[in-house]
Amino acid sequence: MSSPRPTDLLGEIYEHWISELGKLGDAPLSTELLRLIFDDWQRATAEPENVTYQSTSIGGVRGILATPAGSDPKQMLILMHGGGFALGSSASHRKLGGHIAKGLGTVCFIADFRLAPEFKFPAQIHDGVDIYKALLADGFSPENITPVGDSAGGNLALSMVFEMMNQGLPLPHQVITMSPWLNMENNGITIETNNDTDFLITREGLQGNIDRYIAGATEPTNPMANPLYQDFTGYPRLYICAGDIESLFDDSVRLNELAIAAGVDVTFSIGEGMQHVYPFLAGNHPRADEEIQRMAAWYHAGRKK
Repeated sequence: MSSPRPTDLLGEIYEHWISELGKLGDAPLSTELLRLIFDDWQRATAEPENVTYQSTSIGGVRGILATPAGSDPKQMLILMHGGGFALGSSASHRKLGGHIAKGLGTVCFIADFRLAPEFKFPAQIHDGVDIYKALLADGFSPENITPVGDSAGGNLALSMVFEMMNQGLPLPHQVITMSPWLNMENNGITIETNNDTDFLITREGLQGNIDRYIAGATEPTNPMANPLYQDFTGYPRLYICAGDIESLFDDSVRLNELAIAAGVDVTFSIGEGMQHVYPFLAGNHPRADEEIQRMAAWYHAGRKK
């Protein structure tokens, strides 16, 4: 029986990365090399039309502000990018942030938070909260600020809100996650069962990023590093999307179950046959565009409540 093959551009890009890295054999891979590779993530995303970008900083954190034409400048998304806490950047996620902001009618700050291993847990969470506090100080209402995150950034978006709770801050009303990576114990069921259909993620690669993020800083069961150990009682309205063939699908399933058990208003959108963080295909795949439309409908429905 032949092995599964990619069926979309994102799968092809993931397979290409792994193929090229495999040519290096047993040579150690530097974090810098991996960062250069992961900035290629943006290749999956079409350039959104009528969106302007500005390099700026908010709360002492550098990033890119995406402003779609006609968007409401008082509605802000804070996009915490994926990349295993160590890779990715505002460059890799600029177009994705532009598409989501355009779909929701908001502006979006794609944050260049501090990366591991140079900066261990919880520096990334603190950067996200500093952005949020700066926006509050600038006059933004909590209900008009929405944390958004993909993969490891989904973990950070969730954990930012728990840190806001710890600090007694007014909370955002909504949080959006895309293929969130939460399980720092590295024992999710679908890491094995979806291994043949996920063209990016391996248990070994996950462990490398876990070590970069938390080794020597905390334990993999710390709820602030691993939201699967959190109590979601009182948590804001939550959106989750994930592909059912990706290795981290179990993280989203468990997050949805935790949120339901805690009485959270949660929506779980499953991308059948889709890869890790499939909204990256915005403008290039109808299911990715549909997902952003679903996010937009959910976002505006929540603002009416």
